[in-house]
Amino acid sequence: MAVIKPFKAIRPTMDKVAFVTSRSYQDYSENEVEAVLRYNPFSFLHIINPGYKFSKEVAGEARFKMVHNRYLEFLEGNIFLKDSKDSFYMYQIEKHNFKCCGFFCAASVQDYRDDVIKKHEDTISQREQLFAKYLKTVGFNAEPVLITYSNTGSLEAIIDHEKKKAPEYYFTTPDKITHTLWVISDDSAVNGLIREFSKMESLYIADGHHRSASSSLLANIYKIGNSNHTGEEPYNYFMCYMIPESEIKIYEFNRMVKDLNGYSKEEFLIRLDALFRIEKKGSMLYKPTKKHHFSMYLDGDFYSLFLRKKVYKFSDVLSRLDTQILYKTILEPILGIKDLRTDKRIAYGFGKHNIIRMKDEIDQGRFKVGFSLVPLKVDEIKAIADAGLVMPPKSTYIEPKLRSGMAIYEF
Repeated sequence: MAVIKPFKAIRPTMDKVAFVTSRSYQDYSENEVEAVLRYNPFSFLHIINPGYKFSKEVAGEARFKMVHNRYLEFLEGNIFLKDSKDSFYMYQIEKHNFKCCGFFCAASVQDYRDDVIKKHEDTISQREQLFAKYLKTVGFNAEPVLITYSNTGSLEAIIDHEKKKAPEYYFTTPDKITHTLWVISDDSAVNGLIREFSKMESLYIADGHHRSASSSLLANIYKIGNSNHTGEEPYNYFMCYMIPESEIKIYEFNRMVKDLNGYSKEEFLIRLDALFRIEKKGSMLYKPTKKHHFSMYLDGDFYSLFLRKKVYKFSDVLSRLDTQILYKTILEPILGIKDLRTDKRIAYGFGKHNIIRMKDEIDQGRFKVGFSLVPLKVDEIKAIADAGLVMPPKSTYIEPKLRSGMAIYEF
């Protein structure tokens, strides 16, 4: 049984929401960040770049404390206001080739620990501890965990009914994405959403494994320090964006490797021939079209690689993932890539035009060989999570990517 709760969000005022919300910090170039900070005093980037106010770089705990200070200034300046009633917040994102609608809510830390909220990625303890310390210092969370659920007709009916009401926010950002947010505070709709999720046996993290793990760690820290702990305190929950699995979009990550691990081109192709049927496709862009089929770019030519299934043995759901197949057949045994997270000989790229970028990187000599895969499917992610297994790093790039500052959860 999945537990979700409404909460009193801290949100931008209606007249400033388009100026306040920002893309993920990593999406901006240095020049873009500088321009936003200089010309938009309402941007959420001022909160997460707190030293800009004093033309000073700050890091570590000093930065965490200043993030809290900038946040207080946004509250004091009435840029942010706190809702008076616990609510869910339905949020729709729409652009030319993608549309999705989900809602912000508070998910249960206990559900995360009990594997009701299921994971498919490993987390790094050091990152968990650092983010938990950050959350405790700043006192809020502005980056929801993306969680997906199986579509149900009764849940869709509630959402469709709420969509007929006037939205709280409706605006389009310079990247041509339209954002719509409805506040769901009616007791009937709130209780309906809670009831529908209570029928679900499992939810799945799509993006935000470290944020979830850090929230669990933070809840333990608060619990130890609270002699009157009840389990209902805000720190026992973390903000998430719930979205039906039919509305997420999964992209692949390409892999690029800097050398052939001492092999000549001919020796490398001979090694591959033991596990793949290889066809040379020439210099025209070539992408794979189905599972267990890979595209490789090497020395000015594309190749198709078809897995020889009589040679490679499937043992579990993980062994069937294309990212795992590529790792176990080429990256680790032939190219000597042991750790996909830390080895500096490998790099990753994603996006609609990334195969062109991959070709350019190799043609310019920065990498020697590149591999393109087909995107994984939701069912594959769920199967890995259900089996308690972990996918290789950079197996999926998932949309939507949410804007920071749309809704904030305080502990």
